[in-house]
Amino acid sequence: MAAAGDVPVRVCNQEIVKFDLEIKAAVQELEQMAKERDKESEKQALLQEVENHKKQMFSNQTAWRKANLACKIAIDNSEKDELLQRGDPLRQRKTTKESLAENASKITENLMGISRMMSQQVQQSEETMHTLANSSRTILDANEEFKSMSGTIQLGRKLITKYNRRELTDKLLIFLALALFLATVLYILKKRLFPFL
Repeated sequence: MAAAGDVPVRVCNQEIVKFDLEIKAAVQELEQMAKERDKESEKQALLQEVENHKKQMFSNQTAWRKANLACKIAIDNSEKDELLQRGDPLRQRKTTKESLAENASKITENLMGISRMMSQQVQQSEETMHTLANSSRTILDANEEFKSMSGTIQLGRKLITKYNRRELTDKLLIFLALALFLATVLYILKKRLFPFL
């Protein structure tokens, strides 16, 4: 009977170990993504989130260990009580089976609770990674747009510089043409008004 009650416990243990490994992988991936960030504020925010996930992960592991230890102590105590009790062997077996079943169900409930907590932690990590991937795409798109805008701004700057030079050249040519015109008018006036000079 103990072997049949032991199966759900083993399944829960396996699920907890699986979730624990998934959480560790997700936290490491999140930490790697944070280290690859260029912007310091984003990097610090992500590293802080990684630390929070690590604390939660260690808290889950501690709770799991405490639950395992409490269950082992409860089983040991029930086995001691069984050995120390005297009386009807059939009655003792029945109470032992009941207490073992009760202990197994408590262990299973504790392990399932830890398993659910770890599953939620994995889901939170996945959501964080999706959010981070979306923000990375947005940042890359904005970076590309800034590069194209930078090229347009450079071209505009070159054109404005070129037009400023042309304007200066045009002013100089107009001044020279005006000076030539005035010199011609003065020459004609001199010849007409003062022909003897």
